Amino acid sequence: MSQVIIAGAGMSRFSRIPGTGLRSLATTVAHDALRDAGLTALDVDRIYFGNAAGATVTRQDMVRGQVAFRHDPLVAAPIINIENACASGGSAVLLAVEAVASGAADVVLAIGAEQLSHADRARSTQALRGSMDIEEIGEEDPGTAGPGQSALMACYAAEGQAYMDEWGAERSDFARVAVKNRRHAGLNPRAQFSAPLTVDEVVDARMIAAPLSLTMCSPLTDGAAAMVVVSAEFARRRGLGGVRVLASHVAPGRGAGSEPLGDAARKAYASAALGPKDMDLLEVHDAAAPAELIQYEELGLCAPGEAIRLIRDGATDLGAERPVNVSGGLMSRGHPLGATGCAQLFEIYEHLRGRAGARQVDGARLGMAANAGGWVGGTYAVGVVTILGAM
Repeated sequence: MSQVIIAGAGMSRFSRIPGTGLRSLATTVAHDALRDAGLTALDVDRIYFGNAAGATVTRQDMVRGQVAFRHDPLVAAPIINIENACASGGSAVLLAVEAVASGAADVVLAIGAEQLSHADRARSTQALRGSMDIEEIGEEDPGTAGPGQSALMACYAAEGQAYMDEWGAERSDFARVAVKNRRHAGLNPRAQFSAPLTVDEVVDARMIAAPLSLTMCSPLTDGAAAMVVVSAEFARRRGLGGVRVLASHVAPGRGAGSEPLGDAARKAYASAALGPKDMDLLEVHDAAAPAELIQYEELGLCAPGEAIRLIRDGATDLGAERPVNVSGGLMSRGHPLGATGCAQLFEIYEHLRGRAGARQVDGARLGMAANAGGWVGGTYAVGVVTILGAM
Protein backbone atom coordinates (compact mmCIF):
# COMPACT_ATOMS: atom_id res chain seq x y z
CA MET A 1 0.00 0.00 0.00
CA SER A 2 1.57 3.28 -1.10
CA GLN A 3 1.28 6.63 0.63
CA VAL A 4 -1.46 8.90 -0.64
CA ILE A 5 -1.46 12.66 -1.16
CA ILE A 6 -4.24 15.15 -1.88
CA ALA A 7 -2.42 17.37 -4.37
CA GLY A 8 -5.21 19.75 -5.32
CA ALA A 9 -8.69 20.82 -4.31
CA GLY A 10 -11.49 22.99 -5.62
CA MET A 11 -14.84 24.11 -4.23
CA SER A 12 -17.72 26.27 -5.38
CA ARG A 13 -19.56 28.78 -3.26
CA PHE A 14 -22.47 27.02 -1.56
CA SER A 15 -25.88 28.61 -2.03
CA ARG A 16 -29.33 27.99 -3.50
CA ILE A 17 -28.97 28.26 -7.27
CA PRO A 18 -31.82 26.30 -8.90
CA GLY A 19 -31.20 25.31 -12.50
CA THR A 20 -27.40 25.50 -12.39
CA GLY A 21 -27.10 21.75 -12.89
CA LEU A 22 -24.56 19.10 -12.01
CA ARG A 23 -22.61 19.63 -15.25
CA SER A 24 -21.69 23.22 -14.48
CA LEU A 25 -21.05 22.58 -10.79
CA ALA A 26 -18.92 19.47 -11.29
CA THR A 27 -16.79 20.54 -14.25
CA THR A 28 -15.92 23.86 -12.63
CA VAL A 29 -14.62 22.41 -9.36
CA ALA A 30 -12.90 19.50 -11.12
CA HIS A 31 -10.78 21.81 -13.22
CA ASP A 32 -10.20 24.15 -10.27
CA ALA A 33 -8.78 21.17 -8.36
CA LEU A 34 -6.61 20.09 -11.28
CA ARG A 35 -5.24 23.61 -11.70
CA ASP A 36 -4.50 23.71 -7.97
CA ALA A 37 -2.49 20.51 -8.36
CA GLY A 38 -0.76 21.68 -11.54
CA LEU A 39 -2.29 18.81 -13.55
CA THR A 40 -4.65 18.42 -16.51
CA ALA A 41 -7.45 16.09 -17.53
CA LEU A 42 -4.88 13.94 -19.38
CA ASP A 43 -3.27 13.01 -16.05
CA VAL A 44 -6.46 11.57 -14.52
CA ASP A 45 -6.68 7.78 -14.38
CA ARG A 46 -10.14 7.53 -12.80
CA ILE A 47 -13.00 9.62 -11.43
CA TYR A 48 -15.30 8.85 -8.49
CA PHE A 49 -18.41 11.01 -8.78
CA GLY A 50 -20.42 11.49 -5.59
CA ASN A 51 -24.03 12.59 -5.89
CA ALA A 52 -27.00 11.75 -3.69
CA ALA A 53 -30.19 13.32 -5.00
CA GLY A 54 -29.91 13.55 -8.78
CA ALA A 55 -32.40 10.79 -9.45
CA THR A 56 -35.16 12.70 -7.66
CA VAL A 57 -34.25 16.36 -8.12
CA THR A 58 -32.98 16.43 -11.71
CA ARG A 59 -34.44 13.06 -12.80
CA GLN A 60 -30.99 11.86 -13.92
CA ASP A 61 -31.35 8.36 -12.50
CA MET A 62 -28.07 6.91 -13.76
CA VAL A 63 -24.67 7.74 -15.33
CA ARG A 64 -24.68 11.13 -13.62
CA GLY A 65 -20.92 11.55 -13.77
CA GLN A 66 -20.72 10.54 -17.41
CA VAL A 67 -23.46 13.04 -18.27
CA ALA A 68 -21.81 15.78 -16.19
CA PHE A 69 -18.51 15.39 -18.08
CA ARG A 70 -20.01 14.47 -21.45
CA HIS A 71 -18.66 17.60 -23.17
CA ASP A 72 -15.48 17.87 -21.11
CA PRO A 73 -12.02 16.35 -21.64
CA LEU A 74 -12.43 14.45 -18.36
CA VAL A 75 -14.98 12.18 -20.05
CA ALA A 76 -11.96 10.23 -21.32
CA ALA A 77 -11.32 8.94 -17.78
CA PRO A 78 -13.33 6.01 -16.40
CA ILE A 79 -16.10 7.42 -14.19
CA ILE A 80 -17.65 5.52 -11.28
CA ASN A 81 -20.79 6.97 -9.72
CA ILE A 82 -21.15 6.93 -5.93
CA GLU A 83 -24.46 7.34 -4.11
CA ASN A 84 -24.14 7.02 -0.33
CA ALA A 85 -26.65 9.63 0.82
CA CYS A 86 -25.00 12.60 2.57
CA ALA A 87 -21.75 10.59 2.74
CA SER A 88 -21.47 10.33 -1.05
CA GLY A 89 -18.63 12.87 -1.22
CA GLY A 90 -16.69 11.35 1.66
CA SER A 91 -17.18 7.92 0.13
CA ALA A 92 -15.87 9.13 -3.23
CA VAL A 93 -12.68 10.35 -1.54
CA LEU A 94 -12.33 7.12 0.44
CA LEU A 95 -12.55 5.05 -2.76
CA ALA A 96 -10.09 7.36 -4.51
CA VAL A 97 -7.67 6.91 -1.61
CA GLU A 98 -8.07 3.13 -1.72
CA ALA A 99 -7.55 3.04 -5.50
CA VAL A 100 -4.30 5.00 -5.24
CA ALA A 101 -3.05 3.18 -2.13
CA SER A 102 -3.60 -0.18 -3.82
CA GLY A 103 -1.59 0.84 -6.87
CA ALA A 104 -4.60 0.62 -9.21
CA ALA A 105 -4.19 4.29 -10.18
CA ASP A 106 -1.74 7.16 -9.75
CA VAL A 107 -4.17 10.08 -10.13
CA VAL A 108 -7.83 9.92 -9.14
CA LEU A 109 -10.34 12.75 -9.08
CA ALA A 110 -12.96 12.56 -6.31
CA ILE A 111 -15.94 14.85 -6.78
CA GLY A 112 -19.04 15.60 -4.75
CA ALA A 113 -21.72 17.62 -6.51
CA GLU A 114 -25.37 18.34 -5.74
CA GLN A 115 -28.18 20.32 -7.33
CA LEU A 116 -30.54 19.99 -4.38
CA SER A 117 -32.80 23.00 -4.86
CA HIS A 118 -35.50 23.00 -7.53
CA ALA A 119 -38.40 25.21 -8.56
CA ASP A 120 -40.62 22.37 -7.35
CA ARG A 121 -39.60 22.22 -3.69
CA ALA A 122 -41.36 18.87 -3.33
CA ARG A 123 -38.53 17.27 -5.31
CA SER A 124 -36.02 18.43 -2.70
CA THR A 125 -38.01 17.16 0.27
CA GLN A 126 -38.69 13.86 -1.51
CA ALA A 127 -34.97 13.46 -2.12
CA LEU A 128 -34.26 13.98 1.58
CA ARG A 129 -36.85 11.33 2.45
CA GLY A 130 -35.01 9.00 0.09
CA SER A 131 -32.11 8.88 2.55
CA MET A 132 -34.37 6.90 4.88
CA ASP A 133 -36.14 3.53 4.66
CA ILE A 134 -39.12 4.38 2.45
CA GLU A 135 -40.68 0.99 3.09
CA GLU A 136 -40.74 1.94 6.76
CA ILE A 137 -41.77 5.62 6.61
CA GLY A 138 -44.05 5.39 3.57
CA GLU A 139 -43.90 7.03 0.17
CA GLU A 140 -46.00 10.01 1.22
CA ASP A 141 -45.17 12.55 3.91
CA PRO A 142 -46.59 11.34 7.22
CA GLY A 143 -49.54 13.38 8.45
CA THR A 144 -47.57 14.52 11.50
CA ALA A 145 -44.99 16.33 9.35
CA GLY A 146 -45.39 20.07 8.83
CA PRO A 147 -45.58 21.54 5.31
CA GLY A 148 -42.27 21.06 3.53
CA GLN A 149 -40.58 19.66 6.64
CA SER A 150 -37.81 17.19 6.00
CA ALA A 151 -38.51 13.85 7.62
CA LEU A 152 -34.83 13.82 8.57
CA MET A 153 -35.33 16.84 10.83
CA ALA A 154 -37.92 14.87 12.79
CA CYS A 155 -35.22 12.25 13.41
CA TYR A 156 -32.71 14.87 14.51
CA ALA A 157 -35.36 16.44 16.72
CA ALA A 158 -36.00 13.14 18.45
CA GLU A 159 -32.25 12.65 18.88
CA GLY A 160 -31.93 16.15 20.32
CA GLN A 161 -34.81 15.64 22.74
CA ALA A 162 -33.33 12.35 23.92
CA TYR A 163 -30.00 14.08 24.52
CA MET A 164 -31.73 16.82 26.53
CA ASP A 165 -33.58 14.23 28.60
CA GLU A 166 -30.47 12.18 29.33
CA TRP A 167 -27.86 14.89 29.93
CA GLY A 168 -29.77 18.02 30.86
CA ALA A 169 -28.92 19.96 27.73
CA GLU A 170 -31.06 23.00 26.95
CA ARG A 171 -32.29 24.46 23.68
CA SER A 172 -29.84 27.29 24.29
CA ASP A 173 -27.00 24.75 24.02
CA PHE A 174 -28.17 23.78 20.54
CA ALA A 175 -28.44 27.49 19.76
CA ARG A 176 -24.82 27.98 20.83
CA VAL A 177 -23.76 25.45 18.17
CA ALA A 178 -25.64 27.41 15.51
CA VAL A 179 -24.20 30.73 16.69
CA LYS A 180 -20.64 29.41 16.72
CA ASN A 181 -20.89 27.91 13.26
CA ARG A 182 -22.50 31.03 11.84
CA ARG A 183 -19.68 33.13 13.32
CA HIS A 184 -17.18 30.86 11.58
CA ALA A 185 -19.13 31.02 8.31
CA GLY A 186 -18.86 34.80 8.41
CA LEU A 187 -15.15 34.29 7.69
CA ASN A 188 -15.75 31.84 4.83
CA PRO A 189 -16.45 33.42 1.42
CA ARG A 190 -17.83 30.09 0.13
CA ALA A 191 -20.46 29.73 2.89
CA GLN A 192 -24.17 29.98 2.19
CA PHE A 193 -24.97 32.09 5.27
CA SER A 194 -22.74 34.68 6.90
CA ALA A 195 -24.99 37.06 8.86
CA PRO A 196 -24.29 36.69 12.60
CA LEU A 197 -26.84 35.17 14.96
CA THR A 198 -27.50 35.44 18.67
CA VAL A 199 -28.59 32.64 20.97
CA ASP A 200 -31.95 34.35 21.48
CA GLU A 201 -32.50 34.68 17.74
CA VAL A 202 -31.86 30.97 17.23
CA VAL A 203 -34.06 29.89 20.12
CA ASP A 204 -36.90 32.17 18.99
CA ALA A 205 -36.73 31.27 15.28
CA ARG A 206 -39.58 29.39 13.64
CA MET A 207 -39.97 25.90 15.05
CA ILE A 208 -39.29 23.12 12.55
CA ALA A 209 -39.60 20.07 14.81
CA ALA A 210 -39.40 20.61 18.56
CA PRO A 211 -36.88 21.26 20.00
CA LEU A 212 -35.27 22.38 16.70
CA SER A 213 -35.83 25.85 15.29
CA LEU A 214 -35.07 26.80 11.69
CA THR A 215 -31.53 28.03 12.36
CA MET A 216 -30.67 24.81 14.23
CA CYS A 217 -31.15 22.90 10.95
CA SER A 218 -29.06 22.67 7.79
CA PRO A 219 -30.57 24.36 4.71
CA LEU A 220 -31.22 23.24 1.14
CA THR A 221 -27.99 23.93 -0.71
CA ASP A 222 -26.39 23.52 -4.14
CA GLY A 223 -22.65 23.18 -4.65
CA ALA A 224 -19.67 21.02 -5.44
CA ALA A 225 -16.13 20.24 -4.31
CA ALA A 226 -13.32 18.11 -5.71
CA MET A 227 -10.06 16.51 -4.58
CA VAL A 228 -7.10 15.34 -6.69
CA VAL A 229 -5.78 12.19 -5.00
CA VAL A 230 -2.33 10.98 -6.09
CA SER A 231 0.31 8.50 -5.04
CA ALA A 232 3.29 9.84 -3.10
CA GLU A 233 5.58 8.52 -5.83
CA PHE A 234 3.65 10.43 -8.52
CA ALA A 235 3.77 13.56 -6.37
CA ARG A 236 7.55 13.23 -5.99
CA ARG A 237 8.01 12.58 -9.68
CA ARG A 238 5.99 15.64 -10.68
CA GLY A 239 7.11 17.88 -7.82
CA LEU A 240 3.60 18.28 -6.38
CA GLY A 241 2.69 19.70 -3.00
CA GLY A 242 -0.43 18.97 -0.99
CA VAL A 243 -1.40 17.18 2.19
CA ARG A 244 -1.06 13.56 3.32
CA VAL A 245 -3.99 11.21 3.75
CA LEU A 246 -3.22 9.51 7.06
CA ALA A 247 -6.41 7.45 7.31
CA SER A 248 -9.79 7.05 5.66
CA HIS A 249 -12.33 4.57 7.00
CA VAL A 250 -16.01 3.72 6.65
CA ALA A 251 -18.34 2.03 9.13
CA PRO A 252 -21.97 0.93 8.93
CA GLY A 253 -24.92 1.96 11.03
CA ARG A 254 -26.40 -1.05 12.80
CA GLY A 255 -29.55 0.47 14.20
CA ALA A 256 -30.31 2.46 17.33
CA GLY A 257 -27.40 2.67 19.73
CA SER A 258 -24.71 2.04 17.11
CA GLU A 259 -22.15 4.72 16.28
CA PRO A 260 -21.01 4.56 12.65
CA LEU A 261 -19.03 7.80 12.93
CA GLY A 262 -17.50 6.71 16.21
CA ASP A 263 -16.60 3.32 14.78
CA ALA A 264 -15.04 4.85 11.66
CA ALA A 265 -13.13 7.34 13.83
CA ARG A 266 -11.73 4.61 16.05
CA LYS A 267 -10.48 2.76 12.96
CA ALA A 268 -8.93 5.96 11.63
CA TYR A 269 -7.22 6.78 14.94
CA ALA A 270 -5.79 3.29 15.12
CA SER A 271 -4.43 3.18 11.57
CA ALA A 272 -2.94 6.69 11.85
CA ALA A 273 -1.59 6.05 15.39
CA LEU A 274 -3.32 9.24 16.52
CA GLY A 275 -6.12 10.26 18.85
CA PRO A 276 -8.81 12.93 19.02
CA LYS A 277 -6.61 15.25 21.08
CA ASP A 278 -4.04 15.28 18.27
CA MET A 279 -6.43 17.00 15.87
CA ASP A 280 -5.93 20.72 15.27
CA LEU A 281 -9.37 21.08 13.70
CA LEU A 282 -12.37 18.93 12.88
CA GLU A 283 -15.25 19.16 10.43
CA VAL A 284 -18.26 17.21 11.68
CA HIS A 285 -21.69 16.40 10.28
CA ASP A 286 -23.91 19.02 11.93
CA ALA A 287 -27.00 18.46 9.79
CA ALA A 288 -28.81 19.71 12.91
CA ALA A 289 -27.35 21.32 16.02
CA PRO A 290 -27.72 18.35 18.42
CA ALA A 291 -25.74 16.18 16.00
CA GLU A 292 -22.60 18.25 16.52
CA LEU A 293 -22.74 17.87 20.30
CA ILE A 294 -23.36 14.14 20.05
CA GLN A 295 -20.45 13.76 17.63
CA TYR A 296 -18.08 15.50 20.06
CA GLU A 297 -18.68 12.47 22.27
CA GLU A 298 -18.73 9.79 19.57
CA LEU A 299 -15.45 11.07 18.10
CA GLY A 300 -13.78 11.07 21.51
CA LEU A 301 -13.41 14.81 22.08
CA CYS A 302 -15.04 14.38 25.48
CA ALA A 303 -16.81 11.82 27.65
CA PRO A 304 -20.56 11.14 27.28
CA GLY A 305 -22.60 14.09 28.51
CA GLU A 306 -19.67 16.52 28.49
CA ALA A 307 -20.34 18.09 25.07
CA ILE A 308 -22.57 20.63 26.82
CA ARG A 309 -19.56 21.88 28.74
CA LEU A 310 -17.46 22.16 25.56
CA ILE A 311 -20.00 24.30 23.75
CA ARG A 312 -20.72 26.48 26.80
CA ASP A 313 -17.00 27.04 27.43
CA GLY A 314 -16.24 27.90 23.80
CA ALA A 315 -13.79 24.99 23.59
CA THR A 316 -14.66 24.30 19.93
CA ASP A 317 -14.54 27.91 18.73
CA LEU A 318 -11.96 29.20 16.29
CA GLY A 319 -8.99 30.20 18.44
CA ALA A 320 -9.66 27.51 21.04
CA GLU A 321 -7.58 24.37 21.41
CA ARG A 322 -9.74 22.18 19.17
CA PRO A 323 -11.99 24.18 16.80
CA VAL A 324 -14.88 22.39 15.13
CA ASN A 325 -16.62 23.35 11.89
CA VAL A 326 -14.49 26.39 11.15
CA SER A 327 -16.04 26.33 7.67
CA GLY A 328 -19.44 27.12 9.18
CA GLY A 329 -20.51 23.49 9.09
CA LEU A 330 -23.57 22.10 7.38
CA MET A 331 -25.85 24.59 9.14
CA SER A 332 -24.13 27.72 7.81
CA ARG A 333 -21.64 26.70 5.10
CA GLY A 334 -24.51 24.69 3.64
CA HIS A 335 -25.30 21.04 3.02
CA PRO A 336 -25.48 20.01 -0.65
CA LEU A 337 -25.77 16.33 0.35
CA GLY A 338 -23.36 14.58 -2.03
CA ALA A 339 -20.84 17.45 -1.94
CA THR A 340 -20.62 17.78 1.85
CA GLY A 341 -17.90 15.19 2.48
CA CYS A 342 -15.61 16.73 -0.14
CA ALA A 343 -16.33 20.21 1.24
CA GLN A 344 -15.29 19.10 4.73
CA LEU A 345 -11.98 17.83 3.35
CA PHE A 346 -11.51 20.98 1.27
CA GLU A 347 -11.72 23.00 4.48
CA ILE A 348 -9.10 20.90 6.24
CA TYR A 349 -6.88 20.91 3.15
CA GLU A 350 -6.94 24.72 3.07
CA HIS A 351 -5.94 24.99 6.75
CA LEU A 352 -3.14 22.44 6.47
CA ARG A 353 -1.75 24.41 3.53
CA GLY A 354 -2.12 27.72 5.40
CA ARG A 355 -4.60 29.11 2.88
CA ALA A 356 -7.76 29.56 4.96
CA GLY A 357 -7.49 33.33 5.29
CA ALA A 358 -9.26 35.02 8.20
CA ARG A 359 -10.42 31.70 9.64
CA GLN A 360 -7.00 30.03 9.49
CA VAL A 361 -6.25 27.75 12.44
CA ASP A 362 -2.76 28.77 13.48
CA GLY A 363 -0.16 26.06 13.07
CA ALA A 364 -2.65 23.46 11.83
CA ARG A 365 -0.91 20.16 11.12
CA LEU A 366 -3.66 17.56 11.56
CA GLY A 367 -7.36 17.63 10.75
CA MET A 368 -10.26 15.20 10.63
CA ALA A 369 -13.55 15.10 8.69
CA ALA A 370 -16.55 13.07 9.87
CA ASN A 371 -19.15 12.63 7.12
CA ALA A 372 -22.38 10.73 7.79
CA GLY A 373 -25.00 9.46 5.38
CA GLY A 374 -28.65 8.45 5.54
CA TRP A 375 -30.77 7.55 8.55
CA VAL A 376 -31.92 3.97 9.05
CA GLY A 377 -33.12 2.25 12.19
CA GLY A 378 -32.41 5.15 14.53
CA THR A 379 -28.93 6.19 13.45
CA TYR A 380 -26.83 7.11 10.42
CA ALA A 381 -26.72 4.45 7.72
CA VAL A 382 -22.99 5.02 7.16
CA GLY A 383 -20.08 7.01 8.57
CA VAL A 384 -16.85 8.01 6.79
CA VAL A 385 -13.93 9.50 8.72
CA THR A 386 -10.76 10.81 7.08
CA ILE A 387 -7.62 12.23 8.73
CA LEU A 388 -5.29 14.55 6.83
CA GLY A 389 -1.81 15.71 7.80
CA ALA A 390 0.37 18.55 6.57
CA MET A 391 3.44 17.61 4.51
